[in-house]
Amino acid sequence: MAAFQSQLTSLNEQENLELDFEGVVTFSPSWGDEFLTPLVKQYGSRLSLTNTDNSSVKATIELLEKINNILFRRI
Repeated sequence: MAAFQSQLTSLNEQENLELDFEGVVTFSPSWGDEFLTPLVKQYGSRLSLTNTDNSSVKATIELLEKINNILFRRI
């Protein structure tokens, strides 16, 4: 996550962050929690997820929403 956050320093407060899961085969809950939960806490509704139909991605996102009591914006 720390390596990715350095890429976000140029994102201003009006810009959205879109994460595309196209081509992702496996998405584990532990990695998802470490990666996505801090992003949704920092960017809130400015964070959106796309191409989340893969069963592994979908299951991980749904689990993270449930255990962290958060909602991810999907487009």
